[in-house]
Amino acid sequence: MVLREQLERTIRRHAMLAGGETVLVAVSGGADSVALLHLLLGLVPTWRLRLHALHVDHGLRAESAADAELVQALCARLGVPVDVATVAVDRRGSLEASARAARYAALEACAARLGADRIAVGHTADDQAETVLMRLLQGAGVRGLAGIPPVRGRIVRPLIELRRPELEAELRRAGLSWVDDATNRDPKFLRNRIRHELLPLLADSFNPEVAPSLARLASLARETVSALDRTAGAELERLAVWSDRAATLRLAALRALPGPIAAEVLRRAAARLGSRAPLRAWAHRGLSRVLAAPAPRRPFRIGGVTIDVSGALARLATAPPVALVERPVVAPGRTELPEIGQALEARIVGADAYAIPREPGRVAFDADELATPLVVRARRRGERFTAFGGSERRLKSLLIEAKIPGWERARVPVIEAGGTIVWVGHLRRGAAGRVTARTRRILELVLVPLAQPDRPR
Repeated sequence: MVLREQLERTIRRHAMLAGGETVLVAVSGGADSVALLHLLLGLVPTWRLRLHALHVDHGLRAESAADAELVQALCARLGVPVDVATVAVDRRGSLEASARAARYAALEACAARLGADRIAVGHTADDQAETVLMRLLQGAGVRGLAGIPPVRGRIVRPLIELRRPELEAELRRAGLSWVDDATNRDPKFLRNRIRHELLPLLADSFNPEVAPSLARLASLARETVSALDRTAGAELERLAVWSDRAATLRLAALRALPGPIAAEVLRRAAARLGSRAPLRAWAHRGLSRVLAAPAPRRPFRIGGVTIDVSGALARLATAPPVALVERPVVAPGRTELPEIGQALEARIVGADAYAIPREPGRVAFDADELATPLVVRARRRGERFTAFGGSERRLKSLLIEAKIPGWERARVPVIEAGGTIVWVGHLRRGAAGRVTARTRRILELVLVPLAQPDRPR
């Protein structure tokens, strides 16, 4: 009765069930999962639950068929319908991770087929303690120390606040048997060494209640993470400018936030772009360095997303922006530059009554003074440029002074005539082709936005 009361408190505290749900129960045949099925069965009358069990056979042990038979016999005895799913486990990389992925995929597929509202799995407070200690040893930050979430999507863990010895005692009292998986003692798995060596050592030598203490740490860390998530989520929506596979944020606004929140804003932006990096301390240190002043010169990568800092901006992206492709300029005519969403329009007009443009996106040249060919392209490493009314200088210096972020510099249109730069689009006109009183024909160049195709409604 005490276990049932604890179970119901956990269910209510974490809003795992409201009553009347169909619950798919993952039953491996081990003590934890058998206890989960047994205790949930006791809630069926008052909570109006409909239980269905699933046993996942990973095919990794010779005894796996016997485990499935035990689960089927148990469910027949308890009157719970049961399915057995056989899965293929990818043996490349981490066998433990591959088995977990295959197991949860089978559970989700079965739940979808049954229309189950919840999937109940048998993680206990001891599993939580092991996870927290393992994450601590691996260098996790506060998010990693939050451990196993009680609820994730439709996955619920009703036993997450109950101890394994208490559950085994309840099974013995109820006359229910279970199987002990020999792989749970294999020392090649870190979790097993923590379970059978490190935690007993800590309990015997330092704190008999080390497992509950670690579970409490996970709960406190989870509260901190929840608050961090809410704040960082709101700040991300406020600060980020999204484009195709990228997000840009102003460094000043990020640096005005408390450090942990700013780093979490970056982490959440990377996650939205597809990053699945492990939550290790190295990642948190790297995100903090991105926010440091002066900013790091090299990009930082986290789970396939690159975080780059240039000038006043930070950019997160899965790929660099597409550089401008070199093209001949059609004059007169229109040269489309789809990589940057612009078009270069060229027209030749008489010089009589022509007014020299003052807007940065439009320039005029003496058409007869410009060499050929006329080309539009991206900048080249190390090249120099002589601006109208100025001296020769590095093109890179001009772009830096104009506060063009590093990732955008290969997208600034550079127009050259006969190998000489005559215009750095939107920024500076070159010295060549100056319009004078002797000019008879004007070549006018203007950069305009490229019309976007109409989207179907």
